[in-house]
Amino acid sequence: MSDTLIITGAAGHLGQAVTQTMLDEGHTVEAVLGPADDPGFLKHERLHSQEVNLFDEEQARSYVKSMQKKYEHIAAGLLLVGGFAAGNLRQTDKAAVEDMFRLNFYTAYHMVSPLFQLFRAQGGGRFVLVGTRPALVPNQGKNLVAYSLSKGLIFQLAELINAEGKKENIVASVVVPSTLDTPVNRQAMPDADPSDWVPPGQVAEAIRFLLSDTGAMLRQPILKIYNNA
Repeated sequence: MSDTLIITGAAGHLGQAVTQTMLDEGHTVEAVLGPADDPGFLKHERLHSQEVNLFDEEQARSYVKSMQKKYEHIAAGLLLVGGFAAGNLRQTDKAAVEDMFRLNFYTAYHMVSPLFQLFRAQGGGRFVLVGTRPALVPNQGKNLVAYSLSKGLIFQLAELINAEGKKENIVASVVVPSTLDTPVNRQAMPDADPSDWVPPGQVAEAIRFLLSDTGAMLRQPILKIYNNA
């Protein structure tokens, strides 16, 4: 079945893999881009892109309202925007925490709030969010304090979505890749074995499953896609 999906962070390494997979599946994709993203990152008749400042709550809300007017039904919001920063408790100040909260949490929450209302009005919908293992395993997160704290809120947000949306067919899932096999990570970690990492295409396949008829039966899943990393 062909659906309309909203994908934030669509031009990133993970976002491009997810977008291509969803287009191959027959879906229509509304891609949310940042100011530095190339609007021609992929070419497809069912791919439409628009720059939206997801740090701005009102701009995100206006964008969702425009999508509600454009389409009768939007099946899911795949909220992939995010970033990374290192630092332990001694090295992490308030500004660093705020930067990670803005990038990893607010960019998701500013979409979740209006999309939840849209899904409620249309009788259901799915969210897919991106978590991280350091937010689940403190020993891995101790040197990634701001990053881990911001991603920890993503798991809580998914739980709150599922609690409120339980009787309204509104479901949130969190995919948790270990290290993604991207050019940036290969350059940053030249001595690591990338065969232990997770190709973005495999995360895209996991998301495809979550949006399938079988995946629709799942409730409150956290998909840990670690490979051997």
